[in-house]
Amino acid sequence: MYNLKIDYAEGAHPAILDKLLETNFIQQNGYGIDDFTLEAKAALREKINKPEAEIYFVSGGTQANLLVISSLLRVHEAVICANTGHIYANETGAIEATGHKVIPIETKEGKITVDQVEQTLASFQLRPHVVKPRLVYISNTTELGTLYTSKELRALSDFCRANDLLLFLDGARLGHALTAATNDLSLEEIADLVDVFYIGATKNGALFGEAIVFPNPKWALDFDYSLKQKGALLAKGRVLGIQFLVLFQDDLYFKLAQDANRKADKIVEALYENGYAFLVEPASNQIFPILPLVLIQRLQEEFDFYVWKPINAEYAAIRLITSWATDEKMVDVFISMLTE
Repeated sequence: MYNLKIDYAEGAHPAILDKLLETNFIQQNGYGIDDFTLEAKAALREKINKPEAEIYFVSGGTQANLLVISSLLRVHEAVICANTGHIYANETGAIEATGHKVIPIETKEGKITVDQVEQTLASFQLRPHVVKPRLVYISNTTELGTLYTSKELRALSDFCRANDLLLFLDGARLGHALTAATNDLSLEEIADLVDVFYIGATKNGALFGEAIVFPNPKWALDFDYSLKQKGALLAKGRVLGIQFLVLFQDDLYFKLAQDANRKADKIVEALYENGYAFLVEPASNQIFPILPLVLIQRLQEEFDFYVWKPINAEYAAIRLITSWATDEKMVDVFISMLTE
């Protein structure tokens, strides 16, 4: 059965494995002060045009979210996010376990607006009997594969800065967002508009790894203590540094994400040609077509994917997701089964 359920079903891009093998016997310092990690951080600072940015490499997205939010918030402060947000829907209460309430906003497309944040703030005014919303968490791409536009992100950024809120962007699939056909944001612009974000590599060619970026170093004060205390400071930090160094040489990171998007676009085109609709308008490598249950059952004989949401007695929305390593031939097989 071929996997279209997750975009990290494969190991790593061969260039990363080659570099790990090539550098295997070169002795280096530990805990992220090795030459490879320092070089990777310098490369990322150049990409975002923030020479003073603080950057930390960690192993995964939930870890990144927990570390960032728990380090930035005081004990009485809370997070605002979409109800589809990973910290609310998919992380086993990791943020709540650190003592911080997650306040969800209902959304159909995975994005939140300034008006929604403003309304949420208005409902948490009974000081000191309620928590204090202090941080807004968004994802790009969102958990539904949708994108924030430059205008939308700038509006959120302006509102947060005017209302003493921090803005944190989960970039688990940031490469896919930035290379999507309808995207109008740049990595440099994101670094200007948010207080902290991370660049996800686990889902885009790495064995594992996310790069947490604080464009303004004032928000990273003592973050290294949080890394160590919460078990996220790897002794062999070089393993993370090498991966990001390879991914950001010759823009490999963006090329891989663009290829994943292209394969998803190919499936989207075939679905439209066959008259099928989508739960949300497709924009990246995550797509949510609405299909007849009989077709879903037939596809499940060859492919693994999520049945996302029932629509009625005869139809359901499924989630398909492509990766940098998705086999083009299997994409063609999937498309051929739509008309069988």
